[in-house]
Amino acid sequence: MSRKIKLIWDFRGPAAAKTAEHHEIHLKEYIAIEKLPLNITGFEVQGEMQAIAFMVVTDENMIQVRDALKPHRGEIYQN
Repeated sequence: MSRKIKLIWDFRGPAAAKTAEHHEIHLKEYIAIEKLPLNITGFEVQGEMQAIAFMVVTDENMIQVRDALKPHRGEIYQN
């Protein structure tokens, strides 16, 4: 079974939550356009001035997505 990796985009400032929420829309659009076998995306508000958007990818898709979308960081995804 392939490892799952959570690619993360960080947003800071007073509009962080709205920006992360909007960024998730673009992540879903990318998945649809590229016809990727991925369906785990989301956003999380981590504080008043910080939020993240994320996409979970497999090892096979990680390099393609990383190079195209330039996430800020990544971590092993735990269900």
